[in-house]
Amino acid sequence: MSAVSDRLPTFPWDKLTPYKATAAAHPDGIVDLSVGTPVDPVPELIQKALVAAADSPGYPTVWGTPELRDAITGWVERRLGAREVTHRHVLPIVGSKELVAWLPTQLGLGPGDRVAYPRLAYPTYEVGARLARAEYEAYDDPTELDPEGLKLLWLNSPSNPTGKVLSKEELTRIVAWARSHGILLFSDECYLELGWEADPVSVLHPDVSGGSYDGIVSVHSLSKRSNLAGYRAAFLAGDPAVLGPLLEIRKHGGMMTSAPTQAAVIAALGDDDHVRVQRERYASRRELLREALHTHGFRIEHSEASLYLWATRGESCWDTVAHLAERGILVAPGDFYGPAGAEFVRVALTATDERVAAAVRRL
Repeated sequence: MSAVSDRLPTFPWDKLTPYKATAAAHPDGIVDLSVGTPVDPVPELIQKALVAAADSPGYPTVWGTPELRDAITGWVERRLGAREVTHRHVLPIVGSKELVAWLPTQLGLGPGDRVAYPRLAYPTYEVGARLARAEYEAYDDPTELDPEGLKLLWLNSPSNPTGKVLSKEELTRIVAWARSHGILLFSDECYLELGWEADPVSVLHPDVSGGSYDGIVSVHSLSKRSNLAGYRAAFLAGDPAVLGPLLEIRKHGGMMTSAPTQAAVIAALGDDDHVRVQRERYASRRELLREALHTHGFRIEHSEASLYLWATRGESCWDTVAHLAERGILVAPGDFYGPAGAEFVRVALTATDERVAAAVRRL
């Protein structure tokens, strides 16, 4: 066990336990805006697809059914603007967190190899490097990194936690730099459908990629856009020279999406209406919480996309967490995402309309 604890940081969410207890003691109950887990119903057409595929006694395949690959390639071309996407360009995965955590290991990285990710970032990028015993570092501008030994570069736009969106020009510059140094680039685009004051662009867009998928892979999830966090449904799209070996490794590891989930993903990717409806829900909650936080003395930075407001009162994030917990509101401390977040909190939009209204009243 000590070897495991030496390799991994303390699980950050455990640190919130006492603050959650304080918030839960509020007479009107807790408003949990911390984790960012969907609370709205799974759209009916997706539920029906899942149920219809419930009688699936055989093993599913890691690569998924041809119908699933058709659905993914069609969505990638329609939504991301990518061109000439074939089945070789896509790969289903068992939720995006699994991929992030195990990608460096599956790529064969180890001691002496370097993994880089944004200065403020989802903690699992670091965890993935640690599991592989690779070196890791955070960046402000990836093109200022020393390319020597850098084997995997993570982008995250829109960002978790800040909601920052990289422009098409920035993405183009970074892709060109990574290619010039032979660095594999993975772009976490799980919040791409949730742009508010910006229109997020994929690295697979021809204006960014130059029409080539060499050395780039994008990561997409249905957890937030379709309320499918409980289904563990996600996929990769990009360079076949990267995805082919990953497919073989994942076959050996039995990393397969369940057959009912595959059917649900086909339904989800074939319907844009439910995404629009869910966006409208989040947009309404975002506006209410943003105004309430401003009135309460917070400053909001970035937050032009994704499911969070990146907020500060110019004090320790833990003081802010405690302040809000006393009002029955639980948020995520910014230092979960790196030392640069020490004076910020991440406020999720993933609470019911009734709970959001309760938070607004308390603020």
